[in-house]
Amino acid sequence: MKHRILVSLLSLFISQAISDSIHGDFTRCMSTQFRDYTRSFEIIFTSDSPLYSSILQSTLQNMRWLNSSTSTPLLIITPFHESEIQAALVCSKKLGLQIRVRSGGHDYEGLSYSCKTPFIIIDLTNLRAIEINVEEETVWVQSGATLGELYYAIGKKSSIHAFPAGLCPTVGVGGHFSGGGLGNLMRKYGLAADNVLDAYLMDVNGRILDRKAMGENLFWAIRGGGGASFGIILSWKIRLVRVPQTVTAFTISKTIEQGATKLVHRWQYIADKLPEDLFIRVIIQDVQGSGHRNNKTIQASFNSLFLGEIDRLIPFMNESFPELGLLAEDCIQMSWVESTLYFAGFQQGQPLEVLLDKTQPYKSSFKAKSDFVREPIPEEGLEGIWKMFLAEEMVFMIMDPFGGKTNTIPVSSVPFPHRKENLYNIQYIVKWQVNDVKASHKHIHWIRMLYEYMSPYVSKGPRAAYLNYRDLDLGTNSQGSTSYAEASEWGKKYFKGNFKRLARVKSMTDPHNFFRNEQSIPPLPTPGKKKYK
Repeated sequence: MKHRILVSLLSLFISQAISDSIHGDFTRCMSTQFRDYTRSFEIIFTSDSPLYSSILQSTLQNMRWLNSSTSTPLLIITPFHESEIQAALVCSKKLGLQIRVRSGGHDYEGLSYSCKTPFIIIDLTNLRAIEINVEEETVWVQSGATLGELYYAIGKKSSIHAFPAGLCPTVGVGGHFSGGGLGNLMRKYGLAADNVLDAYLMDVNGRILDRKAMGENLFWAIRGGGGASFGIILSWKIRLVRVPQTVTAFTISKTIEQGATKLVHRWQYIADKLPEDLFIRVIIQDVQGSGHRNNKTIQASFNSLFLGEIDRLIPFMNESFPELGLLAEDCIQMSWVESTLYFAGFQQGQPLEVLLDKTQPYKSSFKAKSDFVREPIPEEGLEGIWKMFLAEEMVFMIMDPFGGKTNTIPVSSVPFPHRKENLYNIQYIVKWQVNDVKASHKHIHWIRMLYEYMSPYVSKGPRAAYLNYRDLDLGTNSQGSTSYAEASEWGKKYFKGNFKRLARVKSMTDPHNFFRNEQSIPPLPTPGKKKYK
């Protein structure tokens, strides 16, 4: 016992000494890069800094990684200026450290704040400026801003503009845009990535490139291919879209005893064919039933946004989905920016300023997976899902409909390839509160069994997945060098036929694979080509 304590103390002493040494070397390196560099005490945090833990955990969303076996960063850098990022990049390469870039901390598998080799985090939390040009209908937004901050800024400037992106306001725009960006306006305007006009990217050599300088292939790659594979994306220029001053939302929830199975089954046949102004997603979860306290049941919530007023919505619903029985009193009219609060789960009447809060109030450990569905799942298939749900504690299945604008965009327009062949996307999530190895294994095993059960009902050849619902079960890169063939195991599930083009872009922009993680795009050698634009 004493021997183990001594070993632990020695290991802690060595680790601290290494951290102190790297901190000194890193600070000196930063100073030599920029003579006017004076902010090291404000932006460089070591593990012995009083602020280190709070900064590390400030935007961490999946508590499963809080006490995981993966190492914590030697340093956390919180830059205020792009020159500080350039210096951090140069010094990381010089000292043999990996970089993880964190925008909002929502990477499902923790890849923006964990690594198996010595690394630093560049946290973009101080880079969150938003500049809106209503006349041109464009926005420049820095990668450290959240979706909530973006929506708030748009809502303050205009009552008839919006941006098609996700529903969680604490998600960082950097990761969200670069992974595709599903949302409740996608049937009308496509994904977030479909509405990106320009970007500033810092490449592996520290050069800051806009769309013209980086070339169309690299610009293509960062809009859905995962920006972390290609460089550090500093900011994005996006296209605003038009919305009416008044939109309508509703949520109707039904249990299986109230006919949820037949309603979900019917929804599959009509959700992608509804007018593009109408988005109806389904959220499946286990809830407490009536009667005995252990009497659980399944609830399906039909959660909808309509770009128009109630008097236009009701006729659409009566014609297309009368089985749901939507009434005018089920609906709420509001502005688009108010609808972002509604879909984020805030109570009606709360101020828009809640969109600016970057803290996640209900953090938990979780594991997620995803699928795309091309043919309606039969009722008996749905009943099998319900049965599995009732065996778990806190589970969700979110079904987002496609159709509309998403059907008209070519699969190669951006790296996100999941278009008109799909009826809807599924996100599976299991959550738990006790963060220990035994609990994690139990719940992760359950969601893997659900994923296996779903295999007959979802896309095939390959079984597709969505990058922003990252899932390391699909496959990972080896810690050393990963070949294109090995990475194709997971890469083609996210990107299908676009994966090879992504690898070719990687080989031209980061041939030595400095920007890498467990699911980063590997280089694809292209002999005879010096430049890829």
